[in-house]
Amino acid sequence: MSNSYDNSQSSKALLSTRNLILASLAWAVLALLYYLLFSAKTPDSGGNLARATWYILGTNIFEAVAYLSAGALCLRNWLSTQIVSGRNVWLLIGLGMVAYAIGGIIFGYTEMVLKQNPDVSLSDVFFVMTYLFLAAGMVLAVVSRRINLERQQWLVVFAIGVCGSFLAWWISGQKPTETGNLMADVLNWFYVVSDVFLLIIATTLLLAFWGGLASLSWQMIASATFSLYIADMWFKYAQQSPDYQSGELLEVFWVFSGVLFGVGAILEYDASLNRKRRASGRKRT
Repeated sequence: MSNSYDNSQSSKALLSTRNLILASLAWAVLALLYYLLFSAKTPDSGGNLARATWYILGTNIFEAVAYLSAGALCLRNWLSTQIVSGRNVWLLIGLGMVAYAIGGIIFGYTEMVLKQNPDVSLSDVFFVMTYLFLAAGMVLAVVSRRINLERQQWLVVFAIGVCGSFLAWWISGQKPTETGNLMADVLNWFYVVSDVFLLIIATTLLLAFWGGLASLSWQMIASATFSLYIADMWFKYAQQSPDYQSGELLEVFWVFSGVLFGVGAILEYDASLNRKRRASGRKRT
């Protein structure tokens, strides 16, 4: 009985808020150093500049671990009956994280093992699911909270939406919109619209939750969405070059996005438990 209790206490200490946040930040820093140190192209056997396969594999591992961890942390919130922002919100975000991790693994397998770069692949199914789950979860968070933004805050949301839309439109306009593949064209615009939509919802949530009990966690979720937008826009821009190869430096923002979603889930869980403790303390007095 004593050993079982000690193991339980050790497990709780290991998964403490502090340790989880430190581990998440360490993973983000390691990813940044990895991209900075090893992303340079080197001559291959044919004399062409290319990135090593082991480096591309490493970037996929960093992304997969970040999103799978975020998914697990979000689903932990879903399982908690004390969560502040609603359990279904975190279920949807968690499913989005897991879907993105699976999509990234399939994309990496297609690129590294099959040596293919198709316009549309099985990975797109999971990436589409990611956007749908994230959008549903974040909209549910907005709906479940009475939005009462001031005029200046609505202007901020509008400005972010306009700037995000313009950048996405400008980048998309730098290359032909018709690829000859209808599905690829539809997916291209779906990703663009989804990125802008999530950007607007994230800004709204950031302002709506500002100063509340769960404000810090939603600041992290908004930052995660901004990071996802930066990485997606860079990817779309970089793909215009015929010499594009995976593993560009700004693609580290995909890792940052997964890490920040996870940190947001950690902070939300901690805030919810603290609220329960305070409520219990008031009842005893």
